[in-house]
Amino acid sequence: MSSTFHTGRLLVATPSVEGEVFHRSVILMLHHDEAGAQGVVLNKPLTAEVDSVLPGWQRVVTAPHVLFQGGPVSTSSALGLVTVPGDVPEPLGVRRLFGSLGLVDLDVPTPVVAAELAGMRIFAGYSGWEAGQLEGEILRGDWYVVDAEGRDPFTADPDGLWRTVLRRQRDSLAYVANFPDDPTMN
Repeated sequence: MSSTFHTGRLLVATPSVEGEVFHRSVILMLHHDEAGAQGVVLNKPLTAEVDSVLPGWQRVVTAPHVLFQGGPVSTSSALGLVTVPGDVPEPLGVRRLFGSLGLVDLDVPTPVVAAELAGMRIFAGYSGWEAGQLEGEILRGDWYVVDAEGRDPFTADPDGLWRTVLRRQRDSLAYVANFPDDPTMN
């Protein structure tokens, strides 16, 4: 198994990955170590508006103002991913993960944190892997591991994120962005 951990990087599903949640998904890795990994799917918006589940947060989230499916684990819970501009200390109610990204406590009143945030998304559930599971999936060829950019978690075009991330790669991986949805139509 690989001893490389991928916290802060993106997992991009290879075209062979199937399933409603992971097909052509882009996952931001929030944590990865020898005990396992957790992340959120960045490009699976749901139809539910944020206020229908978490009243008061709709005006704070980055457009589109809907919940996102973070993954298949704990889908009845919500996770607020935020970006805090600059190198300021963690605002009240925010736990910094890496760089400018952090998690916000959704029980904190919105006026307490809203002015401190530059971007926010709320995810229903998360993606999780047990120790060694993600490394095995990467070795099997299920995921491309690439660097994240600051705008990825808050993109205005989540449906186009898979292609966007692949296109910006500086090697032959960029060609995968053109892989047809249905390979029989190639």
